[in-house]
Amino acid sequence: MLAIKARIPKALPHGSYIETCDNSGAKMIKIVSVKGQKTSKGRYPAAGVGDLVLATVKKGTQAMRKQVVFAVIVRQRKEYRRPDGSRIKFAENSAVVLKDDKGNPKGTIFKGPIAKEACDRWPGIAKIASIIV
Repeated sequence: MLAIKARIPKALPHGSYIETCDNSGAKMIKIVSVKGQKTSKGRYPAAGVGDLVLATVKKGTQAMRKQVVFAVIVRQRKEYRRPDGSRIKFAENSAVVLKDDKGNPKGTIFKGPIAKEACDRWPGIAKIASIIV
């Protein structure tokens, strides 16, 4: 996991439901915790683009449901600013389910665009992504 140069707002708090954009078998996941995040007392942990989260599968195939999986956020609706001054936002929040915490994706096909910040941080996702924005 590498550092991100953009300052991305943490727009997806603990407990939010997110759709997945891969063919891993999971359709909807719920964020349980955000890995590597330190917050002040009383603040909900939240995730943004490129963050590793621990999530439970709420909708999907019978084999995947009720499992706790690692996932990476690849799109968020809240706009953020890149170092070159441009601003970017996506139509929906989306995540990619991983096999392990090293960044190896479980699925083999990603639907829709993937944020450049997530691809820079996770090379395993960048190899499979067809559209990088």
